[in-house]
This record gives sequence, C-alpha cells and structure tokens, in this order.
Amino acid sequence: MIRCSSFSGLQPLKHLNNNVPTKPNSAFVNFLPPLPLKAYNPLPIPSQKRAKPLNSSTMDSTSTDAEVAYDLSPVLKVYKSGRIERLAGVEVVPPCLDPETNVESKDVVISEKDGVSARLFIPKATYPPPRKLPLLVYVHGGAFCIETPFSPNYHNLLNKVVSKANAVAVSVHYRRAPEHPVPTGHQDSWHALKWVASHADGNGPEEWLNRHADFNKVFVAGDSAGANIASYLGVRVGTEGLNGVNVEGVVLVHPFFWGEEPIGSEANRPEQAKKIHDLWRFACPSAGGSDDPIVNPAKDPKVGKLGCERLLVCVAEKDLVRDRAWYYKELLEESGWPGVAQVLEIKDEDHVFHLFKPNSENAHLLIDQIVSFIKQA
Repeated sequence: MIRCSSFSGLQPLKHLNNNVPTKPNSAFVNFLPPLPLKAYNPLPIPSQKRAKPLNSSTMDSTSTDAEVAYDLSPVLKVYKSGRIERLAGVEVVPPCLDPETNVESKDVVISEKDGVSARLFIPKATYPPPRKLPLLVYVHGGAFCIETPFSPNYHNLLNKVVSKANAVAVSVHYRRAPEHPVPTGHQDSWHALKWVASHADGNGPEEWLNRHADFNKVFVAGDSAGANIASYLGVRVGTEGLNGVNVEGVVLVHPFFWGEEPIGSEANRPEQAKKIHDLWRFACPSAGGSDDPIVNPAKDPKVGKLGCERLLVCVAEKDLVRDRAWYYKELLEESGWPGVAQVLEIKDEDHVFHLFKPNSENAHLLIDQIVSFIKQA
C-alpha cells in the first residue's frame, strides 16, 4: 500500500514506473468540493477584492456582472466585471478548543497592511508543556487561488497533526491569485516565516510561540500549491538564512510542480496536462510559463540550497503530478544537496485524497508518516 524511498534507492527518471492509470482524471483541479459560507468571519483574509481585468480585449462598456471572462470550474470563475467567484474552499470555521483532539487554536494578524494572517494551534493536554515543542509552519493548498487555513478541511487536518505530533503549528494564509498573482503568495509566506522567526529570542508578538515553540526543531510543510510554496521557503532559508531558527525538515504533500515538457506518465494524459498548464498560467502570468523556476525546480539553479536536513515528499499513485515529485528528489541528489530525503507513495489514491477522505485508512497512514517525520527530531 505504501512505498518509501531514500536517496540510496534512487532510480533515474527514465526508469520511473509509468504504470499510472491513463484514465482522464480531474482530481488535481477539483481540489475541494464547493462548500457553503458560514456566519463566522475570521481575521482579514487576503484576496477579497475585485480582480483587475485579465484581458482588456474581453472587456467592453456593456459587460454585465453575469458575463464570464474565465471559467476555471470547479476552482473559480472570473467575470468580465472583475468579480471573482470562488467555487471551492470558501467555508470557514472559528478557532476553538477541539474536543476530539484537545487542541486549541486562535487567529492572528501577521500583516494588517497586506491582510496576511494565520491560525495557531497548540495541544491543550501539554499546555503549559514541561518542555518546548516542535514547531510546524504549514502552507495550505488550493491552486494558489482558493482555500484558507480557516476552512474545515485544513482546520481539522492541523488539529490531527498537532495532537499526534505534540507540536505547535502556524497555518499561514497568503494573498491569492488572480487578484494577487504568483509569486505574491510565496512572498507573503516568507514574510510569515520571518514573523515566526521573530519569536526565536522569546520576545515576539505572540506569546504561544514565545513560550512553547522550540526553534531548533522547526518544520515547514504544505500540500499541493502549499507544498510548492513550502519548497520555495526551504530554498530561501538555505540561501538567505533565518536567524535563530533551525529548519529541521520540509514536508511536501503532492507538490504542485510542473514543466513545459511532459515527463513520466504526463504524456499519456494530455487533456489533464493542459488544465495544469492553463491553471498555472492563470495564477502566474509570467513569461516563463510552465518552465518558470517557481513551478519547475529543474529550471531553478538554487534548488540544491534547500535549507533543511531532512525532506519528506508524499505522492499518490494516481496523481497527475506524481512523477514531478519523484523528479524533485532526483534533482536534489544531482545538485549535491547534503540532506536525507524520502519519498512516500500511497497506492490507489489521487491528489490531496486525505482532504477528500480524511477518515480513510490511507489518510490516517499519510498523517501518521508526517507525524513520525516530525517526531524524529
């Protein structure tokens, strides 16, 4: 059911197992099912403004709010008026003391100017703990366009991980595309990570981090688009440093990596591959296209600067971006990165399956592997 690999067992990309089902699969863009809005209003969430027209040629003075300029269902729609309709990841829940996991959460503002915020989690059973706890900085996914740390899926995921790992967590929210194209979310997340690091001397603005976080045992993680951002953060830590912080490990769950030229099984699924190209160009209208170094690590000369000692990459057998995650591991080895990497592959599953099926056996296995990775510190 699960396949694990370390660098010592690496096989060249041309020898990757390409026996991935070729049946068209829309799970990558169908990140989360549409959810109704709740009454709870969290701290300011970025991207709550109208987008600038993405293509002036599609606009005219007679356009109405009902006319669609870009339809990226089931993720979002952009209307010719500039209005954004997010079709998924819109439900929010308040911070609370979760009775099932006994984890307490609260929301904080990181940048009032930019609207960057976070949800903090701490295990109540050890509050106040006898010792400092590992610190997990988590970046949510959602195609760079949807989702928040305040959604039920991410709130519940962090409750589980924090409870099992006995760790403190900061779940980051960043400004999203298309109002704020990539790499705005990456830069916001770096700002958030530096805000976290400002607590390393015990004099930061948030007492939970001052009192309970062990800054010698910091982990950066994310899923899908959030895993892409987590990789960016890891490389930036390695190139710029982060005073007072030791990033012990990075966890990438089904990372959103891509490229102009197909690799592995991607060539067998051209329609789905086109959706990923289109989605990336929508979120990041850069000249580099799908070979922009942010989305294609093979084009990033700094990839080997990943600033951690250990890496866990989680992949799903049926996921369209599966081979890209395996390739990322190869790139690190070829770069001379001195750390230790593992790839965890779960069979018969698809992109972010643990969010769709949080109570499934494989979802529990995935979470347990992440928890084990943190507890090794």
